[in-house]
Amino acid sequence: MAEASANENVVNRLIACINDRRIEVMDELFHDDAVMHWPQSGEVVRGAANRRGIYNAFPQLPTITPRRLLSAGNLVVAEAKLDYGGPQYETVFIFEFRDGRIAQETAYWSEAFPAPEWRAKWVEKA
Repeated sequence: MAEASANENVVNRLIACINDRRIEVMDELFHDDAVMHWPQSGEVVRGAANRRGIYNAFPQLPTITPRRLLSAGNLVVAEAKLDYGGPQYETVFIFEFRDGRIAQETAYWSEAFPAPEWRAKWVEKA
């Protein structure tokens, strides 16, 4: 349980450093050989140098609003909203840990869309 809690703290620090635009903190949170998978765009980011390059070149970093974190062992799943000051994305991050640092991240995101009216009688609006 303590390991999962420590890993959740790392994810919370990651969210805070992106929100605070202090991306240099990411070097403390990720292993140098960490891999980031972005299946929707078909991209894989390998290693610290490529991660730094992408985050330093980001046209606009999002503000991340976490919805919930679920963790067990070396795995943390985070649901969040990414706000780019216009477009907003519902996001799921899957973080895999090794020795207390992120070894692998997989991220899925989708722009929100209005619910179809035909489902209204069976659903609640969040």
